[in-house]
Amino acid sequence: MAFYHARPGRRSFRPVVARLPVGASGALALAAFAVLVPALAAVGERHATAFALGAFAVLSAVLGAASRPLAAPLVGGAGWLFFNGFVVHRYAELAWGGTGTECARLGLFAAAALALSLPSALPRRRIRVQILPVPEPARGGRRD
Repeated sequence: MAFYHARPGRRSFRPVVARLPVGASGALALAAFAVLVPALAAVGERHATAFALGAFAVLSAVLGAASRPLAAPLVGGAGWLFFNGFVVHRYAELAWGGTGTECARLGLFAAAALALSLPSALPRRRIRVQILPVPEPARGGRRD
């Protein structure tokens, strides 16, 4: 049995896409950001520049596309931890750079993850499509 959905008012149906659970999204975000930091170091962009901020925001959006909307704060928090600890202050040192700056960074990462996870949460009709077997005619049976 397959599930399909359609946006209200449309007649086209698409298969239901399974999204990652919230906990798995958080774990995947931690692993993905842990891979991004050495990649930025290899390119020579492990400084608090617009390129590094953009790379973290793009990765947050990619992770948000595979996650549920409830996972956006986890993805944003993981991005902020790695950006603050390894890019801004380096050497895995977390420091507070001011409420406005840190909240803006955290909000950017969470908003990027939320922006691509919201289309999966729009209300859709769900229908069941099932092929019913056609009964075979009786062979050599008695007729009453």
